Amino acid sequence: MEGRALPAVLEEAVEQHGFVLPGSDARAGLGSVLVGAAGAVLTGTAPAGATSLDAVAGAWHAAQERLGLPAAPRVCVVLVDGLGHLNLAERSGHAPFLRRASAGCEPVTSTFPSTTATALGTFGTGVEPGGTGMLGYTVRVPGTGALANLVQWSGAPEPEEFQPHASTLELLAGAGVTVTSVGPARFAGSGLTRAALRGARYVPAESLADRVDAAVRALREPGLAYLYWGDVDKVGHHQGVGSHAWGDALADADSELARLARSLPRGTVLVVTADHGMVDVDPRLRWDVATDPRLAAGVALVAGEPRASHVHLETGASLERVRDAWRDVLGDAAVVLTRGEVVDGGLLGPVADRVLPVVGDLMVAMTGVATVVDTRTQTAASLEMVGVHGSLTPQEMLVPCIVVA
Repeated sequence: MEGRALPAVLEEAVEQHGFVLPGSDARAGLGSVLVGAAGAVLTGTAPAGATSLDAVAGAWHAAQERLGLPAAPRVCVVLVDGLGHLNLAERSGHAPFLRRASAGCEPVTSTFPSTTATALGTFGTGVEPGGTGMLGYTVRVPGTGALANLVQWSGAPEPEEFQPHASTLELLAGAGVTVTSVGPARFAGSGLTRAALRGARYVPAESLADRVDAAVRALREPGLAYLYWGDVDKVGHHQGVGSHAWGDALADADSELARLARSLPRGTVLVVTADHGMVDVDPRLRWDVATDPRLAAGVALVAGEPRASHVHLETGASLERVRDAWRDVLGDAAVVLTRGEVVDGGLLGPVADRVLPVVGDLMVAMTGVATVVDTRTQTAASLEMVGVHGSLTPQEMLVPCIVVA
């Protein structure tokens, strides 16, 4: 968004609600993290020009420099789902290793929406959401109008069709670099893995201790290992980021990450990041499209998540009338944007023609601790979540990028 004028509604949101907009300042985006790590390992394992990746090598090395990643023959990238930069800062007493290691490290910005499917798409490919089409927990599928879940990858087209860009791991593997992805067995070959992180040798491991051991084994040889951990996010959803249980989950992760740092071969660069942060919401500040006729009028489908909704209108419905109704009902609890304002504001990066129908006629970014739900399509379990994410607040948008070299 550098060098372009923001729509007035976004300028007001930044000023009034402290929203953090992707690409709005010099801070690196989440898409730079894995790309920069790739540049680091390529530089450390192959002489310049020795790969077939000349077309992308410049971007990789630029990201590497921007993040301060030194060249290295071995790089380990850990993504701790749900570990926001501000969440970590507020509970840093539970994370002595990450607290020490983060000294001097600047956070990076997540994607909008700040949610796992969207963030992993950009993290895994270096392509902004407007290019990947992975625009939320759920999205409307172009052509069919069906509601697809991109985390479970249900109701969606084949992953390689829906998200056609090569992953960074795929490019590395094609260049002859040994690339290993470590995570739960159920994610091996899953739709989300194929869409965002395809191309690596997948090593299943369930506990974090087993994943740490697997990553250390993989990096006995030069290459890149990617390790995913989801329990911090899971506890945050069920019990909240302010809970004792979340502090315990953070402490457990911190202990194993400290062991990982001690166990990696000499000369390995360790990068710890996250996909998004989280806020604990107030159920008293929740609107349900299914039961509020003012919000339901003219609306065919609500996709996304409770903190960042895509509102798709019925054929013939007045965009201005529905927009004004949502703004009147939600007031200061939300920023309601038209598709044009979202695209012109650069919130999704450049939006490909094939992706444009995935974007709601309206997009709704919640402020404070408020949510919008639609009980016609959302499960009871999703409505009971304490900690959620997706919007543009600093708690949700800022994620750590901790480099240990």
